[in-house]
Amino acid sequence: MLTSGELAASARSIMAMQEADGAIPWTTGAHTDVWNHLESAMALTVAGEHEAAERAYAWVLERQRADGSWPMKYVAGEVVDASGETNMSAYLAVAVWHHWLVRREPAFVARCWPAVRRALDWVVSRQLPFGGIAWAQEWDGDRPARTHQDALLAASSSVHHALRAGVSLAALVDDPQPHWELAGGRLRHAIAAHPDLFLDKSEFSMDWYYPVLGGAVRGPDADRLLEARWDDFVVPGLGIRCVISNEWVTGAETCELALALEAIGDRERAQRLFADMQHLREPDGRYWTGYVLPDDVHWPDEHSTYTTAAVILAADALSDTTAGADIVRGRTLVPAFEPVDLECGCPSPHRVAGGTRRSA
Repeated sequence: MLTSGELAASARSIMAMQEADGAIPWTTGAHTDVWNHLESAMALTVAGEHEAAERAYAWVLERQRADGSWPMKYVAGEVVDASGETNMSAYLAVAVWHHWLVRREPAFVARCWPAVRRALDWVVSRQLPFGGIAWAQEWDGDRPARTHQDALLAASSSVHHALRAGVSLAALVDDPQPHWELAGGRLRHAIAAHPDLFLDKSEFSMDWYYPVLGGAVRGPDADRLLEARWDDFVVPGLGIRCVISNEWVTGAETCELALALEAIGDRERAQRLFADMQHLREPDGRYWTGYVLPDDVHWPDEHSTYTTAAVILAADALSDTTAGADIVRGRTLVPAFEPVDLECGCPSPHRVAGGTRRSA
């Protein structure tokens, strides 16, 4: 485990890359997206860097569009991709619930609640007939355009987590949202029973462990799911592969798998993975994004905020230092959604190739 001083240094490395307007890009000069930005805000909250975290949350609230979504990418304050990803917009609910667990500030929840409600209403309005959530909506200038009629398993699993957080926040502010619960039940059924109806991203490790990380698959089914491809993705002593075809281990994915394992009670393997990925750490607390085995080099040539954030959140879960350690475990969330079948009505399985790494 890392010391408190080491974690503080890692938090400072995130703050060093935070931009003047509060945005936290992937790395200095790179783009910012809401999901990874919020993960960094959560890490700063864990580390006690509350002023920097508040600036990050203010950045999010100021940039939400009227329909509840956010643009996919900003660079230096400018929108460079106006498309809206559902899982990115949904993640505010997770971040606000995490902030509540750590800080217990009703005023902060009240300030964020309208944005959470708009975001999740937009997300559930894009639920597909089989229960998955359409992964993105394209924009034409400043107008929403075509919604993709496909769902990503990792992204939908993250949305499932966000819906549980959203329903928990709704109970906290006494503003029930029963349609989110119905959407969550349908989504959980789709993830657990029909993973083949999502776009085929099985070459990415995120598609493997995210159903567990997002809480849609737990218990013996989670054990079986993780065991089925353990040897495909886990590189002992180094971490886990991002993509099955590449000899490339990545720190963020390794820490997320550690969080998933910790959530289902497999702390021994979670701690081992967390220790294994520490070869990516620099003495000043920064983390390399990944490491290429055959070439013995770090790639890409960057220290990423989202990797460092994942380390801090995993360290918190494994040490139970703050109440935010429960955010993936989910014991403070509303009970798991009952899977809703609606006699399925599932379309025929379909698969496409391609996709990007951080889709969730």
